[in-house]
Formats: sequence, C-alpha cells, structure tokens
Amino acid sequence: MNFLDQLNNTQREAVTCTEGASLIVAGAGSGKTRVLTYRIAYLLQQGVPASRIMALTFTNKAAREMKERIQKLVGADARYLMMGTFHHVCTKLLRPEADKLGFTRDFTIYDTTDSKSVLKAICKERGLDEKIYKPGAVQARISMLKNSGVSPAQYGANTQLLREDREARMYEMMTVYEQYQVRLRAANAMDFDDLLINTLVLMRTFPEVRERIQTQFQYILVDEYQDTNYIQFLLVKMLAEPQNNICVVGDDAQSIYSFRGADIRNILNFRQQYPDAKLFKLERNYRSTQTIVNAANSLIHKNVHQIEKTVYSEKEQGQPLRLQPYMDDRTEALGVATAIQRQKHKGYDSFAVLYRTNAQSRVIEGELRKLNIPYRIYGGTSFYQRKEIKDALGYLRLAVNPRDNEALLRIVGFPGRGIGETTMKKVSLNAIEHHKPYLDVMRRPDDTGLDVSAGTAKKLQAFAAYMDGLSEQSETMDAYTFTEMVLRTSGVMTALALDRSQEGIDRAQNVQELLNAIREFVEQRVNEGIDYTPITDFLSEVSLQTDQDENLTDTSERVTLMTVHAAKGLEFPVVFIVGMEENLFPSQFAVKPNEVEEERRLLYVAITRAMEQCHLSFARQRFRNGTFNFASPSRFLNDIDRQFFELTRPAAPERPSFGLKDRSAERPAQAPVRPATPVREAQTPIASSWKEGDRVSHRVFGVGTVLRVYRDEVTENDKIEIRFDTQGTKTLLLTHAKLERA
Repeated sequence: MNFLDQLNNTQREAVTCTEGASLIVAGAGSGKTRVLTYRIAYLLQQGVPASRIMALTFTNKAAREMKERIQKLVGADARYLMMGTFHHVCTKLLRPEADKLGFTRDFTIYDTTDSKSVLKAICKERGLDEKIYKPGAVQARISMLKNSGVSPAQYGANTQLLREDREARMYEMMTVYEQYQVRLRAANAMDFDDLLINTLVLMRTFPEVRERIQTQFQYILVDEYQDTNYIQFLLVKMLAEPQNNICVVGDDAQSIYSFRGADIRNILNFRQQYPDAKLFKLERNYRSTQTIVNAANSLIHKNVHQIEKTVYSEKEQGQPLRLQPYMDDRTEALGVATAIQRQKHKGYDSFAVLYRTNAQSRVIEGELRKLNIPYRIYGGTSFYQRKEIKDALGYLRLAVNPRDNEALLRIVGFPGRGIGETTMKKVSLNAIEHHKPYLDVMRRPDDTGLDVSAGTAKKLQAFAAYMDGLSEQSETMDAYTFTEMVLRTSGVMTALALDRSQEGIDRAQNVQELLNAIREFVEQRVNEGIDYTPITDFLSEVSLQTDQDENLTDTSERVTLMTVHAAKGLEFPVVFIVGMEENLFPSQFAVKPNEVEEERRLLYVAITRAMEQCHLSFARQRFRNGTFNFASPSRFLNDIDRQFFELTRPAAPERPSFGLKDRSAERPAQAPVRPATPVREAQTPIASSWKEGDRVSHRVFGVGTVLRVYRDEVTENDKIEIRFDTQGTKTLLLTHAKLERA
C-alpha cells in the first residue's frame, strides 16, 4: 500500500510539497512526527539521495524513532540520513574541520556537570562568594549568553547585561565567562553551546567549508521549530542557503522553553523570513476527546501572539474537565491518590500527575505511598549522570583526549592510588601557570618545578604512563573491547566489587550496564555496515544524551509524576494538573505579558497531554517557604470556557474526592450548551457583620472601604472585597482577614 494513503488531505499536501520553504504548523496530537517522517520518506522515494537530506530534532530518541519508521517505509537507505539533534549534527560537521578552529578531531564535549565543575574551580580560585556565584546559576547565565550570540568581548560592551550583573552582585561575571572559554580551549573541549556556535563560526569564516556543506545537504528539515534559539535560527538559515529547500515543523502554542533561550519569534516570523513559504496547518487532533480539545482551544485563544488555527477532534465528545478545589496541598494530594486508586483497573501507566514545580511532588509522593500506589518521577537522575558511570566514562574521555582536565580530576582518585586533593591542587596551579594540560605536568613534574616529594612524583608519572598507554590502545581497539580492558586494568571493577553494600552492588551493576550499552552500540553499527567503531563515536553519542532520551529500566506499571515542561511530547489517558493557583501556575515570576502568555501555553500543553480525562485542582492554602499561605485560583481557569468544566467538591473537607462518577449519561442527550462563565463570577452574597460601605482597618493593608461580601462557589470560601486607601482593591478570606472597624 502507498504510504501516502495513510495521510489526511492536509498531511499529504504537506508531505508532497517538497520544493522551497514550508512552514507546517502542527497542533497538539495532529500527527506532526508522521508528517515529518513521511516527508523524508517521500523525498527518498522521489530519488533524492539520503546523504542530501538533513533533519534536525531536539532529542536523540525522536531521531532514532523517525529513522526506524523511514526504514520500514522505504528501506535501508535511511541509514545515510544526516539526522539527529542540533548538537549531534554539529558535532559531525565539526570533527573533520576542528583543526581550522584550533581544536583536534578528538575534542571533548563537556556536559552540564563538567561545565559546572570548571566554573566552580574558576570562582574558587578568584575567591568569589559561592552563595552568589552558584555554579548552576553561572552556567545557566553563560549558556543564555551563548544562545543569544553574546561573546565575552561583546559582553563587556552591553550595558544592560552589566547592569543585570550589578543587580545580582555578580560583578566579575564577565571575567568568569572569559576564563571559562580559555579553560575550555586549553582542555581541547567544547560545551553544548559551543558545538552550535563553532559550527556557525566555521561556516562563516571558511567559505569553502560552508559551500561544501550547503552543496551536500539540499533539503533541510527542522522539528519543534518553536523551540529554536537565536543561534539555531542562524544555523538553519545558513544551512538552507541558497536553495532554501527548508521545511520547519512546530506549534507556536507549545513554545514553553524561553528559559532555555527558545525564541517563539522564529516560528511566528518564519513567513517574513521566507516570503514565498507555503503554510500548512495540521488542525485535526488524533489524541484527545472533543471536550479536551475544545477546552484547550478556548484557553490558548486568549493569547495575542500566535498563528491562528482551530484544532478539532473527531473522537467521542468525552467527559468534561473536572475542576476540584481543596482545603490545602495535602488534601489535594490525597484526593489525586484516591482518584487514581478508584480507577486503578485502567492500569497505573494510564495516569500522569503534572505540576508546575518539582517541589510539588513531595506531598503527592507521600500520599501515593500511603495508598501503596507505585509511581515513577520522570526526569530523575539520568543513567549517564550517575557518579560511577561518569567515573568510568572519565577514563575513556581522558584516554582519547589527554588535555581533558575535568576528566582527569574526576578519575585520579578512583580507585585510590595515593594522589590526594592537595597534590592535585598543586598540579592544577602549576599547569595553569605554565599553560599546560594537567597530564603534561604529571608526566614530567621536574620540567615545571612541581613542588612534590619524590614518592608523589613517581605516583603522578605512573598514572600518566598508564593513561598514555590507554591513549595508544584507544586508536586500535573497538569501543567495547577497549572499555572492558580499561575498566579491568584501572581497578574500577575490582573496587566496585569489593563494596558489598546494596549501594555498591547497584553501582557495579550500573557499570556492567554501561558495558552492555557499548556492546549494543557497536553491534548496531555493525548491522549498519560499519565494521570498526572507536570509543570516540560512543562518547559523542553519550555526551549528546538529553533528559527525554533516558530509557526507564523499570517497565512495571506505575503512575507518572512530572513537571509540565517534562511532559511535552507525551500522552496519557488520564491527566491530573495540580496546583492551579495564582503565583504558582502562572508562576510568580511571570510578570510581563509575554511571560504570562508562555505560562498559558504551558497549561495548554498540560491539558493536551490528556486523551480521555483531564482533572484540574487547586488548594485554598499551600505550604510554601516553611509556612501555610492562602492561595487564589489561577486566572487561567477563567480562560477556559465553563461549558467544558464540571466542578466537583469534596464530600468533607477532611477527606476530599474527585467525584469520578461519569455524569454525562445523566444529562439530556440534547442539553443546550451553557454560555461560558468566568470562574470568579460564581459568587453569592452572604449575610455578614460587614456590609458595603463599612470602613475597616487591616494590620497589613491599612484602612479601606468594604465593596462587597460574598461566597465564592468555586473555592467554597466566604470572601470580602475591600478598596484600601493606599494599597488598592484586595479580596480576602473573611475568616482570616482579622478586620477591625476603622
């Protein structure tokens, strides 16, 4: 059967229109991956060589799945596609040309942990306050600068950036940035952001390289284009020139990564960049019920900056969204756990609990454990971020790149060989002073006058000699054989085997799993016709792993807990979205209109993860920062048309439940649709000792005039609205306002 027959009309048109620029706006659940995959398959079917196609994705997992599907559609030619993440593709483009930029072909790729380690060392050497110059914050700042195209030289001329540093009391940030780049180059290393920037520099600086790359890749395809940053935008633009056979796929309504540098303007302004670009809108949702899709539409249409589209579903109408208020975050967690338990016949894998911040998971985990409900937290510690794995990889990294100082510092003390921190501090300071890699100093300590005893000097030389031997062997042995030899001769496996605690056993098993992963990697390459796989190829693959690429080794059924950001791209029959409160969702840090719009897009993503049921809840008070704080329902609840809601209430405040009984059968078959009503309009006047016009005094807000007293039917709270003389209008919980007559 022709695979084009599996597409709807709009999808088919987007697949077969291959020449020139194309923008495919793919609504949630509309078959975006299928369209991108089939478009590549169609190009191959039309005779375009696989080596002429470049497809850029945001996860290695997405690239692997697409390649597998293409192979099933058109055959084995797909293995020659240049397909992978931006970082993966840039690494392949850079290695053959690295010498032009002053690097060797075997340059090391520093992950986030490596970068933080370098930055921590720089800040410590300069005597900077660790409480101010936190490695994570400094690393994130530098990454944002790089993604925005700001070099250390440009940094010093940017008054706004320097002002931000002064406000954060990070007066030496520019110097730290400069030193960080010096250390990277000295270590023959690049971080993730450098892979992109240096590819751009390479193509700009060397026209012959740029022309060769542009000639080789005639068709450029980009997935999740709404998540691209400024540097990625420039890269894509240059790669596509001059033919401009560029196809970008994405959904502006799901642009939620501005904190990583993503710029929604890239997709919003695509047709301005390419005036002749064809626009395709994939608006049919194949995932969710009509009610879920319509509710999500009513929400996202409140955003000003968007590409107009109306996503629709042809599935069953489905149940309304359930909105549940709770007394506090503990009863909210208990309500979610109880609701899951009532529907456990669906299988625990059917449920996902989504939250805005990681801190919200603690109380939910506690209630799930009490009811013996198994769960997993998606986005936990990655396999390749575990200490024992990074230690093992450290030996491999240093073997192929003797200038990798971070790898050396990680492994020199494991297993113990009599080289302590004091000695290594002397080595590092001496190496920095003489502009040498640490291993050079250890190899010949007398040449630089290293101040260590004769016994210590022998230990340093012995370690350096061992690593030199590994470097030679790495060039002749395949990845698996080499790794097995390194782990055995270095003493890593022996040291792990001697620890018979459960943690030690787990660590040893993890290292064994690393060997298994390398063996599978080598075997996969053999199946692709590649006879020899050096360890550098595997190290590149590992360095480019993303959170979403992590395989869950536990395949038993479990409820999934995760942040909304982590949920993008996933789907579940039943979704719970907790913490729908002001200053939580939307975040208290969302102040500007564009920030609020991104928070609204984030909720859109959360709702559209649901296939059959979507539950939203909020707490009247939440334990945050060590105290209980009163909370108001999120403003976004007003943005969803009330006709798509069913408000449920706990039977008793002490033990809430979601009221999961499906009441759709109790309604008349042709019941008229209720008009949309904002959540906050569900209010009833109540009898109170306070009345409109009373002058009152509040210990925080001062003196004011009562505007009204009412019962909020959504939160089930009695509230009082007061216009204070100096603080504006406030709405307070009547039972906690502690008012006095003025």
